Parts: sequence; C-alpha cells; structure tokens
Amino acid sequence: MLPEHVHPTAAQAPVIVHQPAPIQHVQAAPVVAVQLGHIPTVQTIVLPDGRAVTGYAINPVQPEPVATKPAVSRAAVNVALGGVGFLTVCGGLLLLTTFIAALAALIQQLIILTAVVFGGWIAVQVLGASRGGTTVNIRKAVIKRNHFHS
Repeated sequence: MLPEHVHPTAAQAPVIVHQPAPIQHVQAAPVVAVQLGHIPTVQTIVLPDGRAVTGYAINPVQPEPVATKPAVSRAAVNVALGGVGFLTVCGGLLLLTTFIAALAALIQQLIILTAVVFGGWIAVQVLGASRGGTTVNIRKAVIKRNHFHS
C-alpha cells in the first residue's frame, strides 16, 4: 500500500478546473510550384508576442477573372449588322438601276442625234445643187419599146 501522503483523499485535495484554450484555425498557404533555377526570397516576420517566424515569401494567388456577359447578345448584334448591310446593298442597287436607266437614255439620245445629223447630210447630198456636174435637159422624149430615146 502506498503512504497516505502520496494519494490524498478527495476531501483533502483541492479541486482544480482547467479551461482549455481554443485552437485558432490558420488558413494553409497555397502550395506554389517553384521553377528550377529560381530560389524564392526568405522573409522573417516578427509576431506581436516577440516571436520571429522565418520562411519563404509566397505571393498571394490571384483568382482568375470572371468572364462578364456582354450587355447585348452577339446574335442581336449580328442581326443589326446584317440589316445595315442589307440596306446599304439595296441603296447601292437603287443607284445602280438609276445609273443604268440614265445610261440607256443617253445612248438612245446619241442614236437619235446621229440619225438626224447623218440623215440631214444625206438629204443635202441628194437634194442639194450639183457642183460642176452634168446637167441633162430632157425636152422631147420618145419611148419606143421600153427604151428611152431623145
């Protein structure tokens, strides 16, 4: 048996209550792949209680940018651009048909002008006075057996 002074009885021993200290969760730093030939810098941080912590400096990981949706859908933009292009083509076709009609009218006027000028020249040649040509005066003519005799 053990002596009494080694094991005190419950009546003689004071009751001591221990309050556990809460464990603070520390976020784990992301693992950063180190490229060969590149040694990261060593950094020392002094904590408020005086302890110094030394380790490699880790750049914080930047989150990838979130793709934003455009305010207007691409289909709507394509339809609008198609409409603008269609109106441009229609305007061009309207100008083209107007140009063709004007060109046809010009060609028609040139043909008429050519016919009038050429016809006038022919009329002057046929009906105009002869210049040094032979003048034939027919006074008495006798027609015998389909021959003209003077």
